[in-house]
Amino acid sequence: MTTWTDRAADRPITLSAPSGIDRSAHHRLDEAWLAAAWSHPTTRVFVVSGGQALVDDTSDGRTELVMTPSFEAPHTENHRYFLGTDQEGVRYFALQKDSLPGRMDQSARPAGLREAGVLLSERDAGLLVHAVALENWQRLHRFCSRCGERTTIAAAGHIRRCPACGAEHYPRTDPAVIMLVTDERDRALLGRQVHWPEGRFSTLAGFVEPGESIEQAVVREVAEEAGVEVGEVEYVASQPWPFPSSLMLGFMARATSSHIQVDGEEIHEARWFSRDELRAAIESGEVLPPSGISIAARLIELWYGEPLPRG
Repeated sequence: MTTWTDRAADRPITLSAPSGIDRSAHHRLDEAWLAAAWSHPTTRVFVVSGGQALVDDTSDGRTELVMTPSFEAPHTENHRYFLGTDQEGVRYFALQKDSLPGRMDQSARPAGLREAGVLLSERDAGLLVHAVALENWQRLHRFCSRCGERTTIAAAGHIRRCPACGAEHYPRTDPAVIMLVTDERDRALLGRQVHWPEGRFSTLAGFVEPGESIEQAVVREVAEEAGVEVGEVEYVASQPWPFPSSLMLGFMARATSSHIQVDGEEIHEARWFSRDELRAAIESGEVLPPSGISIAARLIELWYGEPLPRG
């Protein structure tokens, strides 16, 4: 029997595909090894700032992260993050800076994951999502949650230590469920959040609450946001989403009721769509689908049966 998980594996979800990078976590506390890795001539470094890095479009149509040897990288020691090693032994570091460096050739441009995630190779996308997630955590968790003292960076960017009380703090990841709900007529339930532009529709989503399983979160969020009851829930795939620190857990869910009653706080509007109705609405411009980088688009495409049309 083919499952939704099997179908999702046919085309990897952006930011979730294997990057070919071994994170080599056992080296993060080895200062001598890290120093040698930083000084190695094959090591490559890129700067991350405000969720962006420099990317460059090559003559053959590819988009790449702008990376330099370590001896050409801007100076910083406190915000130097070791990201891992590839199969050829090249070590990769990210530097967190207040701004991106200028480029003399003027060909590079700053880009974030939303823009560049679908353009970069699996290796570069994996490196950038790792770096952006660390940058977001480092920027938002500078003080000890136990005693309030300013913490220091350790483990090549993957731990913050408190010099006052000795507490160690690790990068935070918030689990969130995102689900495409279908009814007995195989229609898809899509909603529009209150702050989205007119016509923007996507799958429902929400954070997992304390003491709650992810399946329970799917049922609760659909009921709260759209007033629809859900029965069967099937996991599909996950996607790191560092905006700032989420892990999106994707599901297909089967509704046991069809009446919609939106909450009006998170969801302004929700509708059931058949495949023909969704295609016509997108082609006419009535509906704006989610961006190609998001797992939401892939969940809808799994139900739709092919890539979504673009109006």
